[in-house]
Amino acid sequence: MAEQLYRSDKLYIGGEWVDPIDGEVAPSIDPSTGEAWAMAAFGGAKDIDRAVAAAREALDGPWRRMTVTERANILRRVATLYAAESGRLAELESRDNGMAIRDTRASAAAHPSWYNYHASLAETLEGRQIPMDPSVHIYTTRNPIGVVGAILPWNAPLLNTSWKLGPSLATGCTIVIKPAEQTPVSTMELARILEQAGVPKGVVNIVPGLGPVAGARLVASPGVDKISFTGEHRTAQEIMKGAAATLKRLSFECGGKSPHILFDDCRLDQALNAATHSAFALCGQSCALGSRLLVQAGIYEQVVAEVARRAAAVRIGPALDPATQMGPQAHAEQLDKTMRYIGIGREEGARLVAGGARPSIEGRSGGYYVSPTVFADVDAGMRIAQEEIFGPVVSVIPFRDEDEAVAIANGTEYGLVAGVWTENLGRAHRVAGRIDAGTVWVNTYRYVRWNVPYGGFGISGIGRESGSSALDEYTETKAVVMSLTSEFPNPYAQ
Repeated sequence: MAEQLYRSDKLYIGGEWVDPIDGEVAPSIDPSTGEAWAMAAFGGAKDIDRAVAAAREALDGPWRRMTVTERANILRRVATLYAAESGRLAELESRDNGMAIRDTRASAAAHPSWYNYHASLAETLEGRQIPMDPSVHIYTTRNPIGVVGAILPWNAPLLNTSWKLGPSLATGCTIVIKPAEQTPVSTMELARILEQAGVPKGVVNIVPGLGPVAGARLVASPGVDKISFTGEHRTAQEIMKGAAATLKRLSFECGGKSPHILFDDCRLDQALNAATHSAFALCGQSCALGSRLLVQAGIYEQVVAEVARRAAAVRIGPALDPATQMGPQAHAEQLDKTMRYIGIGREEGARLVAGGARPSIEGRSGGYYVSPTVFADVDAGMRIAQEEIFGPVVSVIPFRDEDEAVAIANGTEYGLVAGVWTENLGRAHRVAGRIDAGTVWVNTYRYVRWNVPYGGFGISGIGRESGSSALDEYTETKAVVMSLTSEFPNPYAQ
């Protein structure tokens, strides 16, 4: 008997579950099997328009009149309800994007902390007083930017939703969320939690859809004041063009080609743990991967051999199997891209020491699986060392000294994150200071928390998510200059 498909065939607009006007209901594919597992609603341009209208009405309605404590309490209720539902949300996300269930469960269990953190920020957001002279009182306020359009990636939709929804609600904005067409289901389920938490109608609207249709309309809409986008930098460039007519505020997180640097004085056992995990976590589908492993010459061959050994031992399998350490690629297009880059690595002359092929998974011949792949003797100028693959492919690059390591690390257009392993305190500070990246992890990796700013240099993005500085992306600063004398001289007096 065929499995009954999960139903996620409504859009969430204006606090109501509605059918698409000019979109469609289409299958969502389980990457573990390559087969449909759910039916999901996709919105069209008209659906985006009504979502924006609902968000605008809510912005100008009761939401604006709520106290900061009331908004904060809503965020806390979201966190509490989310924690109770995190296991179910994790399963839905694993079915939709192929992330191993052990990873989605760990991730989802942490998401309530983002909502609780933003609740605290809602109650502590302040302006400042500017001293000038005794005749005036000058102060600033931070006002909600307005209606936010949030465009999500397919690799971690629930986490990215928390990064955009939390500051939107904390600052008093309203929001239209467009999940990626490949992974719409888990974010739609979040809407039920928002309803239970008492989020007023229209404050949050969720409309999955195709990027060139729903995404483009959201970007172009005159009713949207800001776009927050996570995804590929070429898409961000198109968003900038589409937003130019209305001068929307923009914040982007656009991926990376991150250097993970191992000096020969590091604690090698710990560095290897981090290097292999950061290369293959989430099946390589993370912007923060240490996809360029820079290794000092004295330990180079030892690291190559051990990373290759560990890569071959990774347990690959269906996302919902608790024993699985690495699931499939999230969709067929990404699988094709990863395999294409593996071919490019071979053509460029890199030494393949692990992986490089699609594994055979019993009973899952239609799944989008690829083996963890390790290329050694990679030249820093090769395409596999310059271009983001977004698959489980790591390029191991040798270096001689600190200066060469920094030059290689900074030798791409990206600048999202970096890792440094050394027991030399002075070197740690020197290298961290010289690397062009939004985050540098020293003797750790992929340490991402709600109160730490996250974002990139170069084509890795604009602005920051998480941390208190994220609120800058969702507020406008207003200066109020008040005369304390009510006097204004007549400049034309005779």
